[in-house]
Amino acid sequence: MKPETLFAEIAERYGAAPDYPFSRFPEFAAFRHPGSRKWFGVYLPVPAEKLGRSPGRSVPLFNVKCRPEHIGAMRAQAGILPAYHMNKEHWLSIELAQADEALIRQLLDDSFRLTQGRLPGKKQAS
Repeated sequence: MKPETLFAEIAERYGAAPDYPFSRFPEFAAFRHPGSRKWFGVYLPVPAEKLGRSPGRSVPLFNVKCRPEHIGAMRAQAGILPAYHMNKEHWLSIELAQADEALIRQLLDDSFRLTQGRLPGKKQAS
């Protein structure tokens, strides 16, 4: 999936626009819940050598939150890596060019739900 396609789908499905919180890395984009402002996704074009690959290009990654009990099974799938610069127990990195688009959407939906915060007057699901 191309980053611009992902960004457009996020805007349509969740009403979230990217923000760019890292002045040192202006191309890194965070996606937040419109209400709670919690991150549910982070786009990071990472130099290939940081992932142990041949230098000279960048690898578009997208970090999403995932239930810890699902992390191991998800990492066994093509295009799913331990989270880049995030808590590896709760986050995954999706290599956008390698992962299945249906899986990307599923992981994004799960991340959105996991990071939505508590709803007033309701118990949060565990």
